[in-house]
Amino acid sequence: MKDRIRIASGQGFWGDLIDAPYHQVTRGPVDYVMMDFLAEVTMSIMQKQKLRNPELGYARDLPGQIGRMLPHIVEKNIKVITNGGGVNPLACRDAIFREAEKAGIKGLKVGVVVGDDILEELDAMIAGGIELANMENGAPLSTIRTNIVSANVYFGAFPIVEALKQGADIVITGRTTDTGLTLAPMIYEFGWENDDWNRLSAGTVAGHILECGGQSSGGNFLGDWRAVPDLAHIGFPIVEARPDGSFTVTKHENTGGLVSEATVKEQLLYEIGDPTEYITPDCVADFTSIHLEQEGENRVRVHGIEGRPATEFYKVSASYHDGYSASGTLTYAWPDALDKAKAADAILRERMQDLGLHFDEILSEFVGLNSCFGPLATIPDDINEVVLRIGVRGKDKDHIARFGQEIAPLILTGPPSVTGFAGGRPKPSDVIAYWPALLPKTAVTPKVIVEEN
Repeated sequence: MKDRIRIASGQGFWGDLIDAPYHQVTRGPVDYVMMDFLAEVTMSIMQKQKLRNPELGYARDLPGQIGRMLPHIVEKNIKVITNGGGVNPLACRDAIFREAEKAGIKGLKVGVVVGDDILEELDAMIAGGIELANMENGAPLSTIRTNIVSANVYFGAFPIVEALKQGADIVITGRTTDTGLTLAPMIYEFGWENDDWNRLSAGTVAGHILECGGQSSGGNFLGDWRAVPDLAHIGFPIVEARPDGSFTVTKHENTGGLVSEATVKEQLLYEIGDPTEYITPDCVADFTSIHLEQEGENRVRVHGIEGRPATEFYKVSASYHDGYSASGTLTYAWPDALDKAKAADAILRERMQDLGLHFDEILSEFVGLNSCFGPLATIPDDINEVVLRIGVRGKDKDHIARFGQEIAPLILTGPPSVTGFAGGRPKPSDVIAYWPALLPKTAVTPKVIVEEN
């Protein structure tokens, strides 16, 4: 057994710094690179792409990123684990094999975890008495069944562990938990059992620290953000994991950013509900048991983590079509910039009422003044300019489209000193809503496929 492994964060979301994983494998020693691509809405975007082209449905940046890294990860025996397979991990694998062919690399083993996509199984599940009730309001999934766009189960780390046991150099999954991407190599390398709740929770916490990329190494840092050096060349975080479950958060030397107790603590608080119950498919981690120590420059030791048994359920992330939306902006200049913007907003609302347009929501914001703080914002007496941003959401696409036709006329038929209208009329966009639910673990089984090019 190794006495430690180094797991590097390579991506925090689809659209993150595209060179980050390459820098992680070339600027210092690592054993694994985890690349998290998925947010709740990402799966619905990928599903729509797959419906238009059956060969799509995964993070399209991923094959190119892997292709660039391939010579290095083959030479250094670095393994890559990612959930960038989205709703089409097999097509993603094939694209990576094509990258390997271009690089003249043979014998690359790629493992794929499938079975998380339950879109085609929903009707059978509902007929079998599984309601997939919304975790927020209790409504059964059947109430919006015809509008469902995607439905995926959050698998945990153990299917990835199985792929590693079968020799995979790269593991691609669909909707695996972000934390599972980091926990899996710890289970595999250190031989942790599936009921070793404290160590599984420690690996889950490590995964939580890595899952958002540079956010735990100084990016988006709310503390003394001016003290974070060289964000232009930020080094993404790395976890040095040990068999006892303790680990150190660090980053490569000679990179920008900062790893401190404060930056790690901020990341630990990210997307946390009850800190005593961080629920994953693998365990329930108690974040109140976490201990942090600054053991050196850009090195934070994490230890003492406790956890409890996993629940009997998987979480399901479903998305459904819930109408349309559109928004437009106009900029008003001094003097009386805010008064002009408010007058334009009132005029537009009155015209839409006269037209008989109906919306579920109309939202007006004055960007630079209250778009972040709403009614709590303090408005200064004198301002140079203000941007009116107004958006509508509703079920009737024609009403949304007509809203878009009413923005530009305000230029010549509303308050003066207006500019900033560009890009044409706002057009209706689909509104994709989120449906979280629970599914008994007995209702679905992950499948692991490992193949070599």
